[in-house]
Amino acid sequence: MNRETLFNYAKKHFHSEPNYLWENLPNYAVLRHHQDGDKWYAIVMNVSGSKLGLKDDKEIDVLDIKARPEHIGSLRKKEGILPAYHMNKEHWISIILSGHLSDKEIFDLLNESYHLTSK
Repeated sequence: MNRETLFNYAKKHFHSEPNYLWENLPNYAVLRHHQDGDKWYAIVMNVSGSKLGLKDDKEIDVLDIKARPEHIGSLRKKEGILPAYHMNKEHWISIILSGHLSDKEIFDLLNESYHLTSK
């Protein structure tokens, strides 16, 4: 999956556009709830693989989303899902966008994050 596909899905299903909040991190995009502009449900970042615990230092796009704590352990066993980068690792995961998950799997996890953060 690429960013454009993800952002189009978020716009269509959640009426949210990516917000670029940091001048020093121009490719970090936050997705927020439409009705509550402060609450994030996802963030897309380009991160060096070594910062994620990978052997390659190449920058990759990751999607951080919230997941149910009881599902975190089993989700992280899937290839392409890692402990959350710069988020609470008990509640958030990082998904490698160019990884092994299908678009449907990523969209399902994004939907769950949206609903978990809407409370």
